[in-house]
Amino acid sequence: MENQTVTATRFRFLNILLWGNTVALSWVWGLGLFFSVQFTVEFGMTGLLAFLIPNCLGLFIFGAVCDRIARRQSGSESLAIFFTNWSRPFRLVFFLYQIIALSLTFFALIRYGWQPLGLRPDSLYLPLTALIILAAGILFGEEFSIRRIKYSHAGFLALIICCASVILAELGSPYLRGIHCHGILTTHDLNFWGYVIPICIGFLVGPWLDLQQWQRAIQMHREKTSITASYAFGAVLFGAILLFHGVLALWAMKGFTNNHIQTGLAGYPYAESLLTRVFSASPANPWLLGAYLTFLSGCILTTLDSGYIALKWFFKSNATKSKSIVFSILPERLLTSPIPAFILCSIIAVTGAAIGIELEYFMIFFATFFVGYSALAISRAFVNGPVNVIPQVKMFCIGSLAVVIFSYGYFLHQPAFQILASLLPLGYVIWLMLKPFVGEDFTTDNEELEEPSVASVVSLNPVGTILTTASTGTHDISGHFEDKWFVHTFIATYADTNSVGNVYFGMYAMWVGKTRELFFNRLMPKFNLKETPFYILTRSFEHKFVRETKEFETVSVKIRVASHNRKFATLEHEIYDSSGSLLGKGSQSLLFVSSFDYKMLDIPQDVVNAFIAYA
Repeated sequence: MENQTVTATRFRFLNILLWGNTVALSWVWGLGLFFSVQFTVEFGMTGLLAFLIPNCLGLFIFGAVCDRIARRQSGSESLAIFFTNWSRPFRLVFFLYQIIALSLTFFALIRYGWQPLGLRPDSLYLPLTALIILAAGILFGEEFSIRRIKYSHAGFLALIICCASVILAELGSPYLRGIHCHGILTTHDLNFWGYVIPICIGFLVGPWLDLQQWQRAIQMHREKTSITASYAFGAVLFGAILLFHGVLALWAMKGFTNNHIQTGLAGYPYAESLLTRVFSASPANPWLLGAYLTFLSGCILTTLDSGYIALKWFFKSNATKSKSIVFSILPERLLTSPIPAFILCSIIAVTGAAIGIELEYFMIFFATFFVGYSALAISRAFVNGPVNVIPQVKMFCIGSLAVVIFSYGYFLHQPAFQILASLLPLGYVIWLMLKPFVGEDFTTDNEELEEPSVASVVSLNPVGTILTTASTGTHDISGHFEDKWFVHTFIATYADTNSVGNVYFGMYAMWVGKTRELFFNRLMPKFNLKETPFYILTRSFEHKFVRETKEFETVSVKIRVASHNRKFATLEHEIYDSSGSLLGKGSQSLLFVSSFDYKMLDIPQDVVNAFIAYA
């Protein structure tokens, strides 16, 4: 028994390391990998740490918070259920975030890993290089699922470590003696903070809109692996990779800066391709150059295959749930395939590389546009109220305004505008949460269409008076409680009878079903079938007929919770006529399934809380 416990502990620890590794590698995308070089060249070791620390913290905090969310309810599917319900208003934003992130990653490897090699003509080598990257990302994405990706990424990590070892061995002692810890710009002015503040904001909230991280956290919870521990290890490993890359840039700055840093649009120095230029400079060391390019390719491919798997998961989930006519016309294989999205990303990347734009132009969206959505998503996960509805038009306008303000600040060398642009979406989300009469601004289109106006109610009333809700009591049309029994009273009519004038036997079950719906509606009035993470299904139903009734007889149906365990709830019912005579009685058993994949669930906590007083 003790040996089994030790083995299980070792397996859990190994699983934490494997998942932590794939978390780190999926987060080493084009922005983190290459902008760490740019910021290090500009501001030295201070810049590297200012970029690295919030990046790692944002990753770890996301994992720790997801772990807490997953533990709100029992069951291995609790986090998946939460994500399905919580993410529904953000589906388009999730897609845009993933497209821009993958386009940026394609672009970064082409622009800073291949173009500095100087192969000509561009019209031939540029599309061929993009095709190689595209095919490799799709190949690894198709070969490995989310369950197996941790093993393929373990192999990639071994390759990355080997490449780093070759680089260090080839550089030797000059590498250790040649580190230059200061950048080409000072850190004592507003220009430094014009970058640092947007970086801190963008990376601290960034993982919340990354499908790759959500898919990993959900799978960890299914495998009963600590999400917090895995993300802690992943953040440390991710930081180590960025630190290695940044320190390489510090070494390259000594003696190579003037020759390999280019001045681009608006007079800014761009150094993302510094290391590729240095390692490929004549006379080139083939081992050093080959190891570095392999290092870059390994880091980039672990983001692309992760993105492919995450998009496939995302598309399949939406295709099965959407009621759009598009999903019924187009083939399912086309709708759920990430290949068209990958082709779009490669086209964006090739176009950007061909016209010579830089990484910062992609980065601006993660420091501005997506910040408001991320903040609203975080609020929606913890705050009940207006943040649960997304004012899409307003959020898009604020995000676009932030992008424009940041752009003006960047091109005009006014860092105060850059800071303002990153803070604007955060401030707007806080305003949405706190302003007076906030509920008026968060009415959805469906609510406006479905809620009848007073005028329409009056016009439907044949005598011209305003209809009002019946008073609570025995004759309340919505039912009432008698101790723990819920009672619905009505009059049987001709439609309930058969050919001989007695009530048709099937109507008794129909009455019980209607009473059950009113019972549920009374105790869970906010239950929304379109957004619920669970469905309530009838497992069995039985009824014993005692006596008959007839047309225009007053009938009372009583129902209550008889018993329940972890999985099933039993309701019992009794039916009486106006004289109090028992017409029949019976019971029914209910079970609960996930609205996502129809797997059986424990009784949801929302149901327990609503019905516990009547159990």
